[in-house]
Amino acid sequence: MSIVDWQSLKSIPVFAALSDEQLAQVHKHAIERIYRKGMVIFMEGDTGEGFHYIKSGKVKIVKISDDGREHIIHILGPGDIFAGVVLFNQQPYPATAVTLEDSLIGIIRNSDMEQLASSNNQLVMQLIKAINQRLLYAQHKITNLALHDVTARTAEVILRLGREQGQQQGDKIAVALKLSRQELASLVGTTRETVTRTLSALKKDKMIDFNGHTIIILDEKALVALLS
Repeated sequence: MSIVDWQSLKSIPVFAALSDEQLAQVHKHAIERIYRKGMVIFMEGDTGEGFHYIKSGKVKIVKISDDGREHIIHILGPGDIFAGVVLFNQQPYPATAVTLEDSLIGIIRNSDMEQLASSNNQLVMQLIKAINQRLLYAQHKITNLALHDVTARTAEVILRLGREQGQQQGDKIAVALKLSRQELASLVGTTRETVTRTLSALKKDKMIDFNGHTIIILDEKALVALLS
């Protein structure tokens, strides 16, 4: 583990609005850890250690069902925060965090964050906004699962991944997935076989194309129409 350079914290949106003096205070408590692809950062039920942020790499947040199946709640990338729900309390982690690729993860322990928050209202407001966004996303995901069929849910996931990590290529959007088909199916909330058939159907309808682990969004408007 290593202590992080305080200036590099500016690349994390939740810290970006802080003054240099405030960032220097945060830096005193921030620790960064390197995790290789596939490593568990924490397990659901573990005692909540603190607030995490992603400096580089990608992380999946997952829930494990009683029969051992994995359901992906979110895919997170550089600048994102997670485990914010354990701030200011002693609650266990509500889900498991696993790296999708080699990642550099920062952590500020709960006791240190409480000390920082007591004298930094701006930091508190940024944390509240970030956690609120996560809650809104969770609410949206529950609604999506309840109201949409597999095709619409698959379209929604592709569109969201396109917004979050897609690369514009003319009138197309290329999404380089760091996910297996099983992980993509888990994110959609269906089986691997079903998501494979759905992707093939979307390709046949010329809404998407795919090559290996890259999905090309060909007709964004048609995908959006599936959600109505």
